[in-house]
Amino acid sequence: MDLTTTYMGLTLKHPLVPSASPLSRTVASIERLAEAGASAVVLYSLFEEQIRFEAAELNHYLTQGTDRFAEALDYYPPQESYALGPDAYLEHIRKAKSAVDVPIIASLNCVSAGGWIEYARQIEQAGADGIELNLYYIAANPNVTGAEIEQVYLAVVKGVKAAVGIPVAVKLSPFFSATANAMKALDVAGADALVLFNRFYQPIIDVEQLEVRPDLVLSTPYESRLPIRWAAILSGQVRASIAVTSGISTVETVVQALMAGADVTQLCSALLRDGPAKLTELAAGLAEWLEKHEYDSVARVKGILNQEKCPEPAVFERANYMRLLNEYRWPGAERVS
Repeated sequence: MDLTTTYMGLTLKHPLVPSASPLSRTVASIERLAEAGASAVVLYSLFEEQIRFEAAELNHYLTQGTDRFAEALDYYPPQESYALGPDAYLEHIRKAKSAVDVPIIASLNCVSAGGWIEYARQIEQAGADGIELNLYYIAANPNVTGAEIEQVYLAVVKGVKAAVGIPVAVKLSPFFSATANAMKALDVAGADALVLFNRFYQPIIDVEQLEVRPDLVLSTPYESRLPIRWAAILSGQVRASIAVTSGISTVETVVQALMAGADVTQLCSALLRDGPAKLTELAAGLAEWLEKHEYDSVARVKGILNQEKCPEPAVFERANYMRLLNEYRWPGAERVS
């Protein structure tokens, strides 16, 4: 069984890649992921703010005002809680590359273009096989248009691509007025891969303590439907590789993503819940599924049900919505009618 796939120019032994998470904060954890069969590892994210400011200066910006507003004390993490600073992150890449023989993809969590982009060159020099740009931005300013935000994204991608020779992936949200157009623009700008999608961790309002606090909820298989749908729509329309992430935790979700046109699937919540051994389980399960259904490779499955090849391509657009609303019957509907 040939499970190999090509992602952002890298040949991987199978389409199961641990995404950026706390599991890649130590070399020992990266070694565990590799031993469990990871085909590549995306390192945890280094934040643009960490690159732009000296450690003490960043700490000043994160803590100013907390002496005046008690509710702000725990909103930002203290400086010491960040896993590694910029220099230590580069050393982490070097050590990871020496410890394992799978591709290491650095992750930069960023929101703007600027001088920090030159740091990408140092990441390349440290030995990273690729860079994943996690463009995490909440468009909360009513005076900023969607077009303006997209231009910032394009500037970041162009800037990083101009600085490095290694492949660059872009991980972003689905919250665009015209998602396909935005993805195509990033593809034209030089993105080597599109990672669908990052998750906006929503804060929770504590009605008893009268405060807003961070809240982490791990993803479920249901959440894979949105990125799989967009993978199916974009597959064949963009040159860039496609990665599906969010909710990938079963063999079925992996196969669905591949059929939609994804080149790889990225796992986070499944590994946090079940540990690195989940990779071994899914790789074996994928091989078994392919053999059972008489496919001899991942390549034979990839994209066979994307929008271009689907017998009913409209199902990925309004048709699915209309059909479900018209056909759904709630319990007891016959009695009411």
